[in-house]
Amino acid sequence: MRDKIRQAKRWVVKVGSSLVTNNGLGLDLAAIETWAGQLVALREQGIQVILVSSGAVAEGVARLGLTERPSQVHLQQAAAAVGQMGLVQAYESCFGRFGVRAAQILLTHEDLSDRTRYLNARSTLSTLLEMGVVPVVNENDTVATAEICLGDNDTLASLVSNLVNADAMVLLTDQDGLYTADPRANAGAELISTGSAVDASLMAMAGSGGSLGRGGMRTKLSAARLAARSGTNTIIANGRERDVLLRLRGGEEIGTLLEADCEPIAARKRWLASQLSTQGELVLDDGAVRVLKESGKSLLAVGIVEVSGVFNRGEVVVCRDRQGREIARGLINYSAAEVERLKGVSSVKISSMLGYDGEDEIIHRDNLILAEN
Repeated sequence: MRDKIRQAKRWVVKVGSSLVTNNGLGLDLAAIETWAGQLVALREQGIQVILVSSGAVAEGVARLGLTERPSQVHLQQAAAAVGQMGLVQAYESCFGRFGVRAAQILLTHEDLSDRTRYLNARSTLSTLLEMGVVPVVNENDTVATAEICLGDNDTLASLVSNLVNADAMVLLTDQDGLYTADPRANAGAELISTGSAVDASLMAMAGSGGSLGRGGMRTKLSAARLAARSGTNTIIANGRERDVLLRLRGGEEIGTLLEADCEPIAARKRWLASQLSTQGELVLDDGAVRVLKESGKSLLAVGIVEVSGVFNRGEVVVCRDRQGREIARGLINYSAAEVERLKGVSSVKISSMLGYDGEDEIIHRDNLILAEN
């Protein structure tokens, strides 16, 4: 039994182009409804789910009557614009049949590399999950440039997994998982049930992608390694397997499990602890110091007495006590100027003081690591 997957509470599920579009013959609405039903069933079991779906360009190719995926960027973008309409309609309709709302999220890699946009995307996805909405994420191929040639939704799924601290990333494809050799060319190839996401030797076993998608096993292995940095375990499985997601949830050993070496929060904290470059400092009162050290709670504005340095939202700052000793460090939710205005005040006043509804916490506990004393 795969206990790590059975116990996972937040999943990112990616569905590839060959599955969504039935190998280029237009959207496979029956298959999309099947995955939607499984995702809804997972939600009913208390799991938060985010869907990353390929298929916009491939669906556009089918709708436009093209014989193959175009190589020119402007034609790919046009196909994406046409195909995205059908893709969104399909998911909206299928989730709607189960009484569940879906939301479209279009991202480029720049959205996940710019810290402010990264935090905004994280906040939006977290809010949707709390509201019981299923986010459907796709790369914004209509406006992407370098990404449309070099990117892929396997990588996007791993970045989204990092973004939301997912416990599990499931990459659904038209293959049963990772084999010791390409099973299409080698009848003796064996399925790898479990491996390490950081095992470099696995890359030699991976093949290339198909004509409709940009990914293959190599990109899936790269995505698994990237997701593992945040402690996310990855499953590569055949999306055409009956009830594949529900069977994975039950611990059935189908597909290939690529394990991370730590838990998501532990990985995030380890990253924070390794940050030698900090952008500012906060001095905390005795009450806030005690709460952080003894209760492991988030840092609130009311406990801050001094602010120094110039920093923006999402940057790393150090928290010190009145004697100058480092207590913790973490990712700040506000700029230095905003924290200066908010220091010492109750969280309920944040909205009126800043003119917008911000986070209740100055630093959330998941983004905070205590100093070793």
